[in-house]
Amino acid sequence: MKQDRKLSSLEQEIEANLKRVYEDVAKQEVPDRFTQLLEQLRQADKPSTGSSND
Repeated sequence: MKQDRKLSSLEQEIEANLKRVYEDVAKQEVPDRFTQLLEQLRQADKPSTGSSND
């Protein structure tokens, strides 16, 4: 039974550490390069206005 409590304690510690790491990453700003790439994709997705290439 004592080993079960240790495992549970270990699992709780792992869970707390994973949450902390996730929260740290989630708080980071999006890099400028990534934002620029997203904008390029948005522009490429827009239907072009003007003559068609039929």
